[in-house]
Amino acid sequence: MGISEDLKELIQVLKKEGEEVKEKKFKFPFGKKVGRSQRKKNYVTVLLINDNSNYEFKKYQINNQTILHEKIPRLANAGYVMFDKKGNPLVILPNWSVESYNPNNKVPAFNPKEHYEESLENGSNINGYAILLANMEGQQIKPKAQMGGLLKWLFIIGILAVIGYAFISGG
Repeated sequence: MGISEDLKELIQVLKKEGEEVKEKKFKFPFGKKVGRSQRKKNYVTVLLINDNSNYEFKKYQINNQTILHEKIPRLANAGYVMFDKKGNPLVILPNWSVESYNPNNKVPAFNPKEHYEESLENGSNINGYAILLANMEGQQIKPKAQMGGLLKWLFIIGILAVIGYAFISGG
């Protein structure tokens, strides 16, 4: 091979690298996209980021500007909801924080480690809430359990048997 042939190959490789690469469009996972009727009922797609940096998509309904995830209310007011070009609502929710990620207040890149440390500093971490919720559920006054139907009948039959035995034995 001569230098001219090598040069032609390099030019072809550079031309291929210079070609525009089509960006793949983001699509919501199947069943996690919020439909038109669900949008009217305040449903949003939530991108949950777990403690180990794994993520998953879920759908939740916003009630009183909160989302109830794992029995812990999380903030989800208008500032936390993002929309794509088609109007699909999305909330990024770190699993360790009460607050959702708000891209309007920060740099658009999301760093789980920095966000976790920030949630510890500003007091929005859920660790205390989970302990408090478990304690409150333990102290909850529960109504007295009613006697089961079978137990009632066995008790009544036992009393009738004692009364019947007393009549038969004559005592």
